[in-house]
Amino acid sequence: MTEMLKLTDSDTVLEIGTGSGYQAAVLAEMAAHVYTIEIIQQLGLQAEKVLKSLGYDNVTVKIGDGYQGWPEFGPFDAIILTASPKKIPQPLLNQIKNGGRLIAPVGDKYQELILITRINDNYKRKRLIPVRFVPMTGAAQQKR
Repeated sequence: MTEMLKLTDSDTVLEIGTGSGYQAAVLAEMAAHVYTIEIIQQLGLQAEKVLKSLGYDNVTVKIGDGYQGWPEFGPFDAIILTASPKKIPQPLLNQIKNGGRLIAPVGDKYQELILITRINDNYKRKRLIPVRFVPMTGAAQQKR
């Protein structure tokens, strides 16, 4: 997923689903700044602590529902989801920069990895491979 984003060292990335912080650390090595949102408070706080202790000063962690993204810091060059919504939340699509990319597992019982590239107000979708991720929680569950 990270490779498909084709990150540069000047990119700003939004990650939905911080988890342990591992993916945020990988992204932080490749991009200028990573904004990451974790819905489970304990996970997010622990990841933030670990990332800071490892010297990642280009990662900002937020505890909350990633469905709305983080518009205050957008638009983003790249967005990565590590949990599967039934469909991509419109607020996340709105936060992709022109020319930016979003990669996510999408679906319910059948999921596919989808790469979306924004070209002006159009979104080019590329279906990549079948995958199996945990479902996106929070507001995404209400939209299922």
